[in-house]
Amino acid sequence: MLTWTARKLSTCSFRPSKHVKLLYFAYSDSKKPYKDLPKPSQNPNTIFTSSLRFSSSSSSSSNTPILKETTNNGAVGGSSLSCLCPGCGVSMQDTDPKLPGFFTKPSPKNPSYEPKKPVVCARCHSLRHYGKVKCAEVERLLPSFDFDRTVGRRLASASGSRSVVMMVVDSTDFDGSFPRRVVRSLLGSIQEHRMDWTEGKPGNVPRVVMVASKIDLLPTEALSPTGMEHWVRRRAREAAADGEISAVHLVSSLKNWGIKNLLNELVELVGARGHVYAVGAQNAGKSTLINSLGKVSGGKVVSELTEAVVPGTTLGIVRVDGVLPGQAKLFDTPGILHPHQLMMRLTSEEQKLVRIDKELKPRTYRVGAGHSVHIAGLMRLDVEEASVDSIYLTIWASPHLPLHMGKTENACTMIETHFGRQLKPPNSQKRVEELGKWVRKECTVSGNSWKVSSVDVAAAGLGWFAVGLKGMVRLGVWTYEGVDVVLRDSLLPHRARRFEETGFTVSKVVSQADKALNQLQLHQVEKKKSECEKLLSATI
Repeated sequence: MLTWTARKLSTCSFRPSKHVKLLYFAYSDSKKPYKDLPKPSQNPNTIFTSSLRFSSSSSSSSNTPILKETTNNGAVGGSSLSCLCPGCGVSMQDTDPKLPGFFTKPSPKNPSYEPKKPVVCARCHSLRHYGKVKCAEVERLLPSFDFDRTVGRRLASASGSRSVVMMVVDSTDFDGSFPRRVVRSLLGSIQEHRMDWTEGKPGNVPRVVMVASKIDLLPTEALSPTGMEHWVRRRAREAAADGEISAVHLVSSLKNWGIKNLLNELVELVGARGHVYAVGAQNAGKSTLINSLGKVSGGKVVSELTEAVVPGTTLGIVRVDGVLPGQAKLFDTPGILHPHQLMMRLTSEEQKLVRIDKELKPRTYRVGAGHSVHIAGLMRLDVEEASVDSIYLTIWASPHLPLHMGKTENACTMIETHFGRQLKPPNSQKRVEELGKWVRKECTVSGNSWKVSSVDVAAAGLGWFAVGLKGMVRLGVWTYEGVDVVLRDSLLPHRARRFEETGFTVSKVVSQADKALNQLQLHQVEKKKSECEKLLSATI
């Protein structure tokens, strides 16, 4: 079980659904321990979660944190501590709308009235119905998630229930969303427990299931399930995690691809009483995946987790009942913040342009040494030296992002003249300064075929250049300081049939910038003409 700290806020006194029990934390002086919790001497790591469906019993324990549940009329026994939002897991309160977890009390209802859905916090309500957070200022006050102190501590325990880690990675940003810290924590626990187990000691070895999500966003004509699985395992091997992965699954929560097979795998691995923890980076798709698992499980899942494109939707550990059979439990955990992802530095408007929400389409340039390609004002690739006359650069990124290809000798002026205008994001010159220093990294790549891409140059939280050539080339890669750039085997080796031309690509961003520039120039011409006419009339 896990350590999860409860904060003292005001008591929630609303009427929940008959099947939805929101948990309260209290202490009791009773000598009899609560039946579902171990004594402190046996296991100090106790999990506090919100549950989407619970029984109606309550007990107390001796100096042990216990879980007090709301009754059907909203009364709460024990101390007045906060409940947890069933949508995101944050502690709920009804006193200050400028603090996290605020919710509005439902109006009094007839005693026989049963609400169809449980009450969620104002943030979840806004995300579910309007796709945006209700109060941007509150986002800075949201609690951070410490994986090592919570889930990591539970996995490090040699005793307890069987543990399965469902590691969710965004297939469109694999390296950027790959949870390195989780892998480091898991490897230590797995190796230690395996050694204890071979020596005959208690050793609860966690099982790891890697899930590549959002595969519906990859081009279907180029996607080979077998080839993709091998690619995922190669990337995991480079992170020293391949040997510890029990299974790899490719899924699409939107189109329900691979969900049933994943559920069957989890049921087999977790057993009758084990725990499954969904972990991954922010916006990797964990909550959406869990909701999809609930739909195909056939169990009675009363409430759904909140889904949104906003990073960091889940704020606390949420227990989801009804997905796994028996007494097995499934937990959704908050997304892990990856500062090395470019997406995390952008405003909500800029994120809309960068976010990949449709199937990726390749955009290919045929370039020679001395030329550069920009992806908006976020990344630039310079072809500095090449052993061949030309190479193929295929951009895999959001179609909303404008591109530009030109001579490298003119690239240094692009920041001042086009960033924040034709090349967005960043959406203004001020945002260019806020994003930080524009830095260069150098790499040398080689390939043995003109027909396919051999190497990807990927920027975390943005997209990647796929490089195709038969020879060697030295590249200069530019982006903002702190953003991870990696070289890897090509994920999507094919390229576009038609090549992009020199200059800006045709896009809504470029069109709007050109229109604004034309209007400014027209205004300046008219102003100058008006001044000339006034001067002429004065002389006459």
